[in-house]
Amino acid sequence: MKKNLLLKLQGHGQSIWLDLLSRDMLVSGELKRLIGEDGLSGVTSNPAIFEKGMTGSTAYNGRIRELSLERKNAEEIYRALAVEDIRMAADQFRPLYDRLEGRDGFVSLEVSPHLARDSKGTVAEARMLWEAVNRPNIFIKVPATREGLPAIRKLISEGINVNITLLFGLPRYREVVEAYLAGLEDRLGLQEPLDRIASVASFFLSRIDVMVDSMLEEKRAAGGPVGKQASALRGEVAISSAKIAYGIYQEMFATARFENLFRWGARIQRLLWASTGTKNPAYSDVKYVEPLIGPDTINTLPLETLRAYRDHGRPASRLARGLAEAGQVLKDLPGLGIDLSRVTQALEEEGIEKFVRPYESLLNGLARKREAFLQEARSSR
Repeated sequence: MKKNLLLKLQGHGQSIWLDLLSRDMLVSGELKRLIGEDGLSGVTSNPAIFEKGMTGSTAYNGRIRELSLERKNAEEIYRALAVEDIRMAADQFRPLYDRLEGRDGFVSLEVSPHLARDSKGTVAEARMLWEAVNRPNIFIKVPATREGLPAIRKLISEGINVNITLLFGLPRYREVVEAYLAGLEDRLGLQEPLDRIASVASFFLSRIDVMVDSMLEEKRAAGGPVGKQASALRGEVAISSAKIAYGIYQEMFATARFENLFRWGARIQRLLWASTGTKNPAYSDVKYVEPLIGPDTINTLPLETLRAYRDHGRPASRLARGLAEAGQVLKDLPGLGIDLSRVTQALEEEGIEKFVRPYESLLNGLARKREAFLQEARSSR
């Protein structure tokens, strides 16, 4: 029997996380099976993921009824259910976390998407969630917005693990690393330990290609040399951005500044590849996995992509290959009239909205279930 292809990724220094979490997975044993058989070493969650589980299934109905009868509102119900799921998942990863001395085995929980432009609100909610879950192997997800940067620094200084989400642009990635390092320095200045502080920077990929490819398609349709060049760049920008990000990572964590923090026990902030499900059916279903395998990285996969890689992946360390070609791809974009900084800013705005909509839908769905359970209770009196 051939070795599970997902397990082979561990030999190249890459962790595989799952971009999915539900009560069904937790109680059925599916998550434990993925940990044991596929080497899964982490899970991420977001409002869209919770919406599907909490309002699209009956798995939570018993707890929703209990919380409704306790007169909790929809937001309080959501928070209670999310904390329960994150806590259960963290407990299932805890043996791995302990064995690896805190290097992996994490579960991520996101602050409200309404706080994406609110630094103080983000810090307050992150503290609340951290204390409510009360597990060492969790990340609080904070968006890489301009307002998110001071929140990241503050939370790291307080010893709260942070998963930086909605990261699209390379200049912003440098700022994210800066916020992490500054937070560690602040904490060191307070004479607090650094050795179990963890952080990941989640670089979103397929969404970049979706937006840029549509621009390139317009140029391609024009024909001629410009059309030919545009055609050659389709589907290349996200992976090229990721490769350049890895170069930035290597640069910023090889400085004397980080070496000093490392001597006090600090850990690198790993790069995490997010939004790795292929959205264009013309592309390979493992397009955002194969080229980005490398040391000290994480790829968080939708369940379909995980299954696809298990079936026909080709594990090999490729992340550090083709850096010059990746740089050239990004250099060619301005000549085609494409400003990548504007693209990534638009993606950030779009990303916030893509989390706000399911979050609002989730709360509305919970409010409807709450009212139904309260009505049922009134009718049975």
